Parts: sequence; C-alpha cells; structure tokens
Amino acid sequence: MVACAMKWSGKYIWACKNYDGDVQSDTVAQGYGSLGLMTSVLLAPDGRTMEAEAAHGTVTRHFRMHQQGKETSTNPIASIFAWTRGLSHRGKLDNNDELIKFSNTLEKVCIDCVERGQ
Repeated sequence: MVACAMKWSGKYIWACKNYDGDVQSDTVAQGYGSLGLMTSVLLAPDGRTMEAEAAHGTVTRHFRMHQQGKETSTNPIASIFAWTRGLSHRGKLDNNDELIKFSNTLEKVCIDCVERGQ
C-alpha cells in the first residue's frame, strides 16, 4: 500500500489502525521529503478533546548536541503546526475567529516559506 500511496496522485482515503497509521504515515512522509513536516492530531469522539504533536523526535537529540557545543539544525515546522492545530481547535471551542485566523495564517506563512525555498 505504501508503494501505491507514493505513486498515486491522491483522491483516496487510507484508514489504518493506530500502530499501522504511525508506521505508514512515517514511511509516506519520508517519501515526500521529511518527517519534520508532519503533524499528528488525535480527536476524541466527543469532538472537544484534542491532542496535536510533532510526529518526529529530533528536538531532544538536537538539544543534547547543542549542549555539547555541536552544530545542529532543527526543522520547527511540525512543532509550529502542532501548536497551530491546538490553537485552532481552541478557537473553534471558544468561537474565537481571530485565533482560528491566526492559526491558519501562521500555517500558510510556513508553507509559503518552504515552497519559496526559504
């Protein structure tokens, strides 16, 4: 299925159990360039409880390298998107259109920077 997902141009839904989704999404993200661009969102059945996280674990390793005086480079986009997804959800719960707009704008600016190669 991963090979097909890499070749296809979209327009399909791929439903996975939790573990399978973790493994397959990481594989697909690597194929498209970087786990650093991937965010994971879990939404409870009540629609109110939500958890968003960066789907990679490089920041701790990079911080340890920084502490040792080594040069590092960390892609912050997934962490930014984890925050924007959480803030957007909070905005929906509170009917706060300004917060939703801020979250969407921040995501768009990040995407625009990547697409421009900045």
